Amino acid sequence: MAIECSGRAGRTGGPGGPGAPGPDGPPPARVVPLLALACGSSVATVYFAQPLLVTLGERFALDPALVGVIVTLTQLGYAAGLLLLVPLGDLLDRRRLVTGQLGLLALALLGVGLAPGAAALLVALAAVGLLAVVAQTMVATAAALTPPARRGRAVGTVTGGIVTGILLARAASGVLADLAGWRAVYLVSAAFTAVLALLLRRALPAVMRSEGPGGAPSERPGGSGGSYARWVASTVTLFAREPLLRIRGTLALLVFAAFSTLWTGVARPLSDPPWSLSSTAIGAFGLAGAAGALAAGVAGRWNDRGLARRTTGVGLAVLVLSWLPIGLTGRSLWALAAGAVLLDFAVQAVHVTNQTVIHAVRPEAGSRIIGGYMVFYSAGSALGALGSSLAHAAGGWPMVTALGAAFSLAALLLWAATLRTAPPVG
Repeated sequence: MAIECSGRAGRTGGPGGPGAPGPDGPPPARVVPLLALACGSSVATVYFAQPLLVTLGERFALDPALVGVIVTLTQLGYAAGLLLLVPLGDLLDRRRLVTGQLGLLALALLGVGLAPGAAALLVALAAVGLLAVVAQTMVATAAALTPPARRGRAVGTVTGGIVTGILLARAASGVLADLAGWRAVYLVSAAFTAVLALLLRRALPAVMRSEGPGGAPSERPGGSGGSYARWVASTVTLFAREPLLRIRGTLALLVFAAFSTLWTGVARPLSDPPWSLSSTAIGAFGLAGAAGALAAGVAGRWNDRGLARRTTGVGLAVLVLSWLPIGLTGRSLWALAAGAVLLDFAVQAVHVTNQTVIHAVRPEAGSRIIGGYMVFYSAGSALGALGSSLAHAAGGWPMVTALGAAFSLAALLLWAATLRTAPPVG
């Protein structure tokens, strides 16, 4: 997607005048690392609740069969934000958008930390999910601030912040909860997010906006009326017209349903006898996500060699097999750790491949395509979270394992069905 400067930005510099950061000059050294930190912190808020589900369910007297709604509402909020808020990054001044959303995210986190009852908790968590999509806007901001020759490194740094945030979220949540109670997790995050908003307000220049659908400069809402609605609708239109986008989106839905089935459901068997683990220990299992970071690099290299379809097949086969050791959680924590490593490796391999393949369909619409794709991701995460709780209530951990394996097998069968399509779908 082409980027152009708004206001007075030109070839001599960014919006601040000659020598200011912009597409033709590197941003200040502190900006990209600060964006990476803010991205990781924002995305982490979506995953804080996973090791705390048992505690939250008891504290707010939630039915065990519905405790997964805590994660489900957060993910549904995130999906709504991807569709409704992320497109604003191509219409409004990103500095104001990023810092404003971070400020509102801090208030939503404060609402979670101070929630007096279940209804207030669930509303605040949905707001957290809605506003956490600011991470996607910050990725686009990093790209817009960096010249093409250095853009890949900048985006890679910021995306690395997202992976790190996901990786550390569960562990940090568990440690803080054990040290100071579950509310401290959200109150500390609220304060940290507010500080990041202030720092970015000072560090970011008035940044760029993108071209609108069809290549014309994007309009500001209210400029000619209805531009925001048309921009959102254009994302839906892209997926309606391109079969590959729908197939890869469905794969994302199934893969992340399996992912969420594990990480939402695993708190229950780990907190119950014979393990009776603390929140810290439960959160530490999230560190198995380090395998996901490794998988992202491997999958990227395979995709560059034209092996996207094979990478997808291998990843989905590993995903199915990962549920064999996961099913032995009641007997061995080592089995769970091994299964979690395999699952996270497989999920990230498929996820990176999906994004590589779909971006190539319409590179000029890359932001809208990735945003639309991430809606499938969030819907799958919400489905897995709710399904995991219902499955555990119905048949315990064996039923949760069966559900996760079913999502994984469905994804593998969908991929196998595409092998006969012409032209190939990635």
